[in-house]
Amino acid sequence: MSEDNKHLSIFRVHPYGDGAIHVQFGQNISEESFAQVQSFSLQIQKVNDPRIIDFLPAYHSVTLFYGPRTTYKEMYDWVHALNDQAQSSASVARAGRLVEIPVCYGGEYGPDLNFVAEYHSLSPEEVVKRHSEAEYLVYMIGFMPGFPFMGGLDSSLATPRLSKPRTLVPKGSVGIAGQQTGLYPLDSPGGWQLIGRTPIKMFDARRNPPTVLRSG
Repeated sequence: MSEDNKHLSIFRVHPYGDGAIHVQFGQNISEESFAQVQSFSLQIQKVNDPRIIDFLPAYHSVTLFYGPRTTYKEMYDWVHALNDQAQSSASVARAGRLVEIPVCYGGEYGPDLNFVAEYHSLSPEEVVKRHSEAEYLVYMIGFMPGFPFMGGLDSSLATPRLSKPRTLVPKGSVGIAGQQTGLYPLDSPGGWQLIGRTPIKMFDARRNPPTVLRSG
């Protein structure tokens, strides 16, 4: 067993440039790997080490950015010790919130709803029903401030991205891309299949925290 996976068979640590370290929990997207990401992230917050400038949790990894006076070797040893604490801590349980997002489906708010319905031989009403009844897990925030990549989409609604992305997607738009669903917090180009829109302001730099949704 190598040094990098002596704690967990799926635990890997790699340098990420000259000021960051990448900690990986497995190769595939799964709730099990993500639970380890959440546990590790909660432990980072709990320890609050001043050497850590910021950290970014993702599907099955966490990237930590550290200050210039800290070496990679220090961080390598530190993340292994932190992972031991995370795995033996009560923080293994995911500390999530349930957030309900109102969505207006179809029409000008969801121009791709009919395409998604036809693609799966469903009625638009059935697409709305299956999409709105599901409970989603926010795996990560990325692409732009506050954009949630969410798992838990009904597999019968999985739809490829647009072959040609739009130059402008209105903020609040709700889309499907493959087996994920997400919301555009700001006006942006984008290639997701748009099925609705929310009036909720998903990102506001003046708020604390600025995003409605967070990883986990």
